[in-house]
Amino acid sequence: MIRPARRGDVAAVLTLVRGLAAYEREPDAVAMTADDLTAALFGEPPAAYCLVARPPGDTAATTADDAATATGADATDVVGFAMWHPTFSTWTGKTGMYLIDLFVRPEHRRAGHGRELLTELARICGRRGYQRLEWAVLDWNTPAHDFYRSVGAAPTSEWTTWRLDARAIDALADPRPHHGGVT
Repeated sequence: MIRPARRGDVAAVLTLVRGLAAYEREPDAVAMTADDLTAALFGEPPAAYCLVARPPGDTAATTADDAATATGADATDVVGFAMWHPTFSTWTGKTGMYLIDLFVRPEHRRAGHGRELLTELARICGRRGYQRLEWAVLDWNTPAHDFYRSVGAAPTSEWTTWRLDARAIDALADPRPHHGGVT
């Protein structure tokens, strides 16, 4: 059962994000709070979108996609998530989708949840006319490589992801030398 995340799912998704960080060998890297995630998913405009996977037969998951009907108790059975945001390609002139993270609890893997999450993302792309669905995978994560290949995805070549972290952004934005407070 795949559906868009609701406000009541925030705690469960944040727990899954922490599980992903532990899996990716960075258990202390998550600084995001429930308030941060709520603002990102439900702000105007949203900074990101999230789908959640729930076990089959979960009747709470079949109610209308109304935040008022989703409670924290509803979110306890969330077994996976996929978080994404739109992108734009100057090559295609079209919008695409960037999958930020996809994670399924280890005890629920191989039950089809990851495939269902990707399938729903592909459907969203189709409905919206998105031309690309892209994501990054750690080099050492061969189980993920195998899974993504099994759904028809392929790694890109000749591209390396680059990043400025907050400190580097600040330094680039204000390149003036700072010498002990004297400028």
